[in-house]
Amino acid sequence: MMLRGLSCGAFVQKTSTLLLLLTSALAAGQNPTATGLMINGPDSLRNRTATVGTYLTAPGTGAIAVNVFAERNGTRLDRQAVLRLVDRTTQKALWATTDGRAQGMFTNIPYGTYEVEVSAVGFLGVLKEVLISPAVVQMEIDIVLNRDPAAVNLDVNANSLSPKARKETKHAVQAFKSGNLKDAEKHLDEAYKSAPSDANLNFLMGYLYFQKKDFARAINYLDASTSANAHDAQALTLLGRASLEQSDYPVARSALEQAVLADAENWLPHNLLAYTYLHQRDYAMARDEAQVSITKGKNAAVSSQLILGEALLNLGQSSEGRQALNVFLEQAPRHPLAEQVRKAIAQVDQRGSNAKPVANLASAEAQLPGIASLAALPPPKFSVKPWQPVGIDEAKVAVAPDVSCPADIVIGESGKRAQELVGDVTRFAAIEDLLHQSLDEFGNPSRTETRKYNYVASITESEPGYFAINEYRADNVAASDYPDNIASTGFAGLALLFHPEVRDSFEMKCEGLGDWRGQAAWLVHFRQRDDRPNRMHSYKVGNQFYSVKLKGRAWITSDKFQIVRMEAEMVAPMPEIELLSEHQIVEYGPVPFPKKSTILWLPKSAEIYFDFRKHRYYRRHSFDHFMLYSVDAEEKGKHPVHAPVKEDH
Repeated sequence: MMLRGLSCGAFVQKTSTLLLLLTSALAAGQNPTATGLMINGPDSLRNRTATVGTYLTAPGTGAIAVNVFAERNGTRLDRQAVLRLVDRTTQKALWATTDGRAQGMFTNIPYGTYEVEVSAVGFLGVLKEVLISPAVVQMEIDIVLNRDPAAVNLDVNANSLSPKARKETKHAVQAFKSGNLKDAEKHLDEAYKSAPSDANLNFLMGYLYFQKKDFARAINYLDASTSANAHDAQALTLLGRASLEQSDYPVARSALEQAVLADAENWLPHNLLAYTYLHQRDYAMARDEAQVSITKGKNAAVSSQLILGEALLNLGQSSEGRQALNVFLEQAPRHPLAEQVRKAIAQVDQRGSNAKPVANLASAEAQLPGIASLAALPPPKFSVKPWQPVGIDEAKVAVAPDVSCPADIVIGESGKRAQELVGDVTRFAAIEDLLHQSLDEFGNPSRTETRKYNYVASITESEPGYFAINEYRADNVAASDYPDNIASTGFAGLALLFHPEVRDSFEMKCEGLGDWRGQAAWLVHFRQRDDRPNRMHSYKVGNQFYSVKLKGRAWITSDKFQIVRMEAEMVAPMPEIELLSEHQIVEYGPVPFPKKSTILWLPKSAEIYFDFRKHRYYRRHSFDHFMLYSVDAEEKGKHPVHAPVKEDH
């Protein structure tokens, strides 16, 4: 089957008005029975309470029930974990995910020795060896995960807050995890009104402004947080980091020394404290703290080697300092500071091994890397507030450490979900809300307009093997009827680039196990291939078509391989039509229809940021009040006119 694309982003001159039509090409496909992750055993058994003797297995096989806890036994993990069972003999792996009770299950496992690997975002992975034999046919194991010390824990205790403030705080944390700072700020502001002295709320406010690079305000909130709770190592560490960003070394030193006392096993405050001592020219203390950081953080503390190297060089220990810098290069040969470090080593070699202590090492002093290399956040990219999301390749997405991704399975199964999406699209109608904003140079809305439409989509087959999706809005809305004469359609079909008939046009790489609103999700990076035709996205100017190459990232659930989020942008600007950027974000979710005993996986929203002819725009399409829509076979090529089933959401 080949895919015929609709024009995507066509604009034409009409009298004195410039019209921009944004559409997206879709593919049709089969609608196979949904398949889940590679878990042995029926769903009806997997979802039962994990108790030895509950699970039935075939002769010569066993069952393993895994309970996952956070930090200590008895406290169930509050997010989905991914389980990987590896046969030590064949090295074949099976995958599973935990359910809402933090339980996972493997059944029909042949006798033998296995390794169970448990991973979750924000936690350090655990590997445990298990033996299935005739003597031990079924077992139940408990796995306790410890938090990754480099990951910020946003799940603060809000029990002391009022019910309204707790609710707002919960929404704020969810927004943080989704990377939506605007929503996080809105909810935190509401919560903060009722409890301005609460230590946890002040920490979250401090974290918010640290993320926004407003370090002065971050320090104010973090200072209030640590004043209310003097033993909160996380808040003290963040206060130290924010103070370092402001070059306030005395405040940073005080906060980080307290953080080390509160949590001596965390390498991060040791690293930052070593960085602080180095700036204060206390080289012996910098050396000692850097060594502690390296011991406790191991490979995670690679930047501590730089601090150690410079401290040793300034103490006159050239050979040892040179060795530390070389260790850094071995561990991080492509680090942005690698070339700078090589120059520093060359200077050491020129001075010779008998060099006396120096006040500083110029080439390394120019950029002491402790903060930048340890921050889990990307460095500032804009001198003003960014008006669109961070670029696909610049965004730093959090993934669980040391978790291998079954790329072939993830991409293959998500392709089946894309085929199902094609079938589901023809079966619903909805109310579409459109928000359109013209943005000024700082990203602030200068004008906002809204529209509401009755929305229906249908699949048409223009000729054998060629499919396209057609979107209909009430009253046959024309481009000139949209805000700023810009019509945008078809973006909800972005997930169809995973369709088996389309995905070979893209390079795809599974980046690891991430998190999407508390649910484990595989992250897949994609990019249009140069040697394959581009049928997904194009712009039309007059009678001329301009293909637009896309790159992006998909969030795919680790249990059912459903595509829940797609983010894409142009590979390169198109100055020939003055289209400098375009960034899309599309979200999908399940919509139940109880009267028909069915659930469809449908687009929920599509956001578009684009810079066109020196104007910046933001647009959001959101769908609600879904209704089932039945189209007879002979009517599929016609405009749908009969009423949908009256069951809305």
